[in-house]
Amino acid sequence: MGKFLVLYYAPAEAMQSMATSTPEQKEAGMAAWMEWKEKAGGAVLDFGSPFMPGEICGADGSFSPAHNEITGYSIMQANSSDELKNKLKDHPHLVWWEGCKIEIKPCFAMAKA
Repeated sequence: MGKFLVLYYAPAEAMQSMATSTPEQKEAGMAAWMEWKEKAGGAVLDFGSPFMPGEICGADGSFSPAHNEITGYSIMQANSSDELKNKLKDHPHLVWWEGCKIEIKPCFAMAKA
């Protein structure tokens, strides 16, 4: 069974809209995620969390605001990337806002020294 990092991307406007969402809108959005999590079952190892705006470190060691659209993560497991893609095809993140995307990255175990 392989482990995968799942990254959620959304346009900046989507994140800004969350700040002005009503409690009912936030609750409905979370309910859709929880329904998806229930359907995905044991494939979800770490449900993860949303990200707040971050900073990025340059080669000189200085930090500046990050301008990417990564908005959260999950850690999942599956027998293959195709199996994982099946679990993600109906993910509520994909219909939240136009331009939302999901990236999957296989994780490999590091050799012990």
